[in-house]
Amino acid sequence: MRTLLLGYDIGSSSVKTTLLDAESGKVVTAATLPKQEMPMAAPKKDWAEQDPELWWKYVQETTKAATKNGNIKKEEVKAIGISYQMHGLVMVDQAQKVIRPSIIWCDSRAVEIGNSAFNALGADYCLSHLLNSPGNFTASKLKWVKENEPENFKRIHKIMLPGDYIAMKLTGEISTTDSGLSEGIFWDFLENGIAQPLLDHYGLDSSLLANAGSSFSEQGRLSASVAEALGLAPGIPVTYRAGDQPNNAFSLNVLEKGELATTAGTSGTVYGVSEQPVFDPASRVNTFVHVNHQINQPRYGVLLCVNGTGILNSWLKRLMGERVEYDQMNEWASEVPIGADGLSFIPFGNGVERIMENKSVDAHLNGLNLLKHDKRHVLRAGQEGIVSALTYGFDIMKGMGLNLNTVKAGRANMFLSPIFREAFVNMNQVVLELYDTDGSQGAARGAGIGAGIYQSPKEAFFGLEKLLEIHPDQGLSAQYQEVYAHWRKMLSLYH
Repeated sequence: MRTLLLGYDIGSSSVKTTLLDAESGKVVTAATLPKQEMPMAAPKKDWAEQDPELWWKYVQETTKAATKNGNIKKEEVKAIGISYQMHGLVMVDQAQKVIRPSIIWCDSRAVEIGNSAFNALGADYCLSHLLNSPGNFTASKLKWVKENEPENFKRIHKIMLPGDYIAMKLTGEISTTDSGLSEGIFWDFLENGIAQPLLDHYGLDSSLLANAGSSFSEQGRLSASVAEALGLAPGIPVTYRAGDQPNNAFSLNVLEKGELATTAGTSGTVYGVSEQPVFDPASRVNTFVHVNHQINQPRYGVLLCVNGTGILNSWLKRLMGERVEYDQMNEWASEVPIGADGLSFIPFGNGVERIMENKSVDAHLNGLNLLKHDKRHVLRAGQEGIVSALTYGFDIMKGMGLNLNTVKAGRANMFLSPIFREAFVNMNQVVLELYDTDGSQGAARGAGIGAGIYQSPKEAFFGLEKLLEIHPDQGLSAQYQEVYAHWRKMLSLYH
């Protein structure tokens, strides 16, 4: 009988479920829903909310679709792993019912609350203990609820991250991870525990937080009622949980000092591993507890995030018309030269940007010549603008002492674009390795480690296939450096 590992990736656009064969390391079956992006509600400017029940709906539907399509026997599934969109706030009452929609990662309403806390607590405390400004993270979002929705705040039994909520729905138990607490800025890196001074400043009781454990550990077992609804066996352990960016790094076997992972989905990220608790004084990039962190073997993840990445590309796709696919957009963009004949796109149009010091810079198209530029130039400028924004963040990470030579990515989302890959490699002077993996596969492999089915990451990543390796080209690099220099000049108009 096969040993199968079930991995969930709970994104803000979709939910993906994968069943992985533990022995071969290969995907047996997978399902992704919805076919169109999940809706985000924006009741006010710079707000972003989603109903957690929507995530749970698609977890159920993708599980049923994957098990049906793969002819899966329920007793074959031995462990469950969860990856999820980071920084979201989910609040439940005593009956484990959601109190209000989740305030998700790209919501900007709590920026000033975080800035005020940074000033009140002081840079020395925030940077040495939290490694970050409280910023727009989960703790600050919870403080916003306390100030603005006191009746909802009084009803809170526990607050959770999106992955914690899905684990609760699967098992009936409420818990989180050390890595999760750090992404919410609830974690004190010097004390290796709860950041009590921040909670005290916000007037938050630590009892609102779930108990935390390792990312690789048993975190409850599938309840009988949920197992019946999903067509799985009761008692399957949930043995891995991580935010999407630590998990993306894990899915690419990025676990040790100097290793780097990148994504270009709704947002664009670069995530580097350090053995030291490094920080950026301006908190433009952020440091969290990595999935394999231990007190005697510390591992920290340094995250660069650009909100306006795939969301800009999908906006351009809608602009081109419903029948236009991304492949066609890439082909049109390739018909104009590097630099898009002087057209430059500032891609920051999805709320405040961390690398812009939590300011809302918005999106801008600069240098438009109505006699020269057409849709091809706009599409190319969009991709080059996103890479330029990532390069801006790269420069910050280099200033923190991170070694940025080789970067791993899944062959997905914007890395499917030859132009995007070429610009990324040459603008940043890095080697790019593309692998056949994604977040749900990473969650499945993590579940295998947490359940003891794999004894080490080396065993877990047997079967991970490198698809492509791309090196910088000296001639192209010079041209892309000129594009980046021009982009920085345009950015200075707005920031």
